[in-house]
Amino acid sequence: MRFRLICFVFLISLSTKAQEFSERKIKRMLKKIPAFQQAHVALSVEPLNSLKPKAFYQGENYMTPASNIKLLTFLAAIQNFDSLPALYFNKQDSIMHFKATGYPLLLHPFYPDPKLDFFFNQKYNWCYHPPKSTLNRLGEGWSWDDYHYYYSAENSPFPIYGNTTRVTLVSCKPQLIPKAFEKNMVLDTLSKKLYRKRSQNLYHLNPRILNKKDTLYIPFITSDSLFISLLGDHINRSVEQSKALETPPNWNILFSNQEAMLYQAMLQDSDNGVAESLLTMISQNNFEEMNIEKIIDSLKLKWSKWLPDPIQWVDGSGISRYNMMTPRTLIAVLKKIHSEVGFENIKNFFPKSGSSGTLKNYPVKEVYAKTGTLRHNHNLSGYWISKKGNIYVFSIMANHFTTPISEIRHGITELLTQFQKRLK
Repeated sequence: MRFRLICFVFLISLSTKAQEFSERKIKRMLKKIPAFQQAHVALSVEPLNSLKPKAFYQGENYMTPASNIKLLTFLAAIQNFDSLPALYFNKQDSIMHFKATGYPLLLHPFYPDPKLDFFFNQKYNWCYHPPKSTLNRLGEGWSWDDYHYYYSAENSPFPIYGNTTRVTLVSCKPQLIPKAFEKNMVLDTLSKKLYRKRSQNLYHLNPRILNKKDTLYIPFITSDSLFISLLGDHINRSVEQSKALETPPNWNILFSNQEAMLYQAMLQDSDNGVAESLLTMISQNNFEEMNIEKIIDSLKLKWSKWLPDPIQWVDGSGISRYNMMTPRTLIAVLKKIHSEVGFENIKNFFPKSGSSGTLKNYPVKEVYAKTGTLRHNHNLSGYWISKKGNIYVFSIMANHFTTPISEIRHGITELLTQFQKRLK
């Protein structure tokens, strides 16, 4: 009898050592954080080089990941590309033929690519070949009334200006970039600050509300014909579209040298347009067509051997509320990212707590992680370095709350602080 008791105590001690924070203890911790009282919370914490969680609470439950979906897009990108293809091209006599890869940085307002600028400043006649594409301008499960916000810019085969219009006040007059949209501007003292009609690129601006320090960005409705027109205006040359029966040339590839900037834009700034474009590029690279559903199905099948749970995944950015993932799946994704690029690249690409990107408002130390936020949902998934130099991987997901995001952020900070104190 005594031997059995000793064995039982020994097994309990091993279990406790494996998981430093029991589910009961985590539940008590959550009860002490007011912001989590009416929220759905799930989390998992593991050492980088171990499969045994140190903290696990409802980590098998499906949650809305929001921009944590960008971790999947990032993993797919680093597995598919050493260098990012900016466009396909072929020069024939005086004509430069070109085709889209999905690359998003042509004349981008925040992430310019000088290599593309130089390419299009060459003195050729230009011929655009639209790629095979089934892209929807707005993704599945996107909020229909977000169409006039920068974070919901439309998808297109060849984004230009980030598929957004920039509006500023210069000498008391509104100035638009692209300039072509200035003729579509209506000054309206009864409207919001800036508004675009849902079905057309017609803008209403209230000049009484706009001040000279404002810089506003609003998406425009995309099309191949508009892309050709805007590019032609910029380079001051005619751009033609290839005829449907025209034999496509043998393509050369113009590679970008802006990989770091693009990945930082997606992970640090959480730029949705960049994320959607990267997934489009991966589809084009694999299938010679832009088909989001097809590339997601392919990636899920490829990754199914190591993912602990199936993923509900429909877009590249996480705007969609149709996406669903578990914390333990995000842990597996983060570990796979580490195995692909190493921790030095993670520190370069990911935001750092208290320092950069979307983690500036997190006061915890030595955390490199991706936030994910939609209304009533906030998540944080990434890595931290302990005082002893050990790396831990974590995912904390809070869904369906009504308290302010700042309070949820404070609650996640409290949890991380307690985990960091205990896990050396």
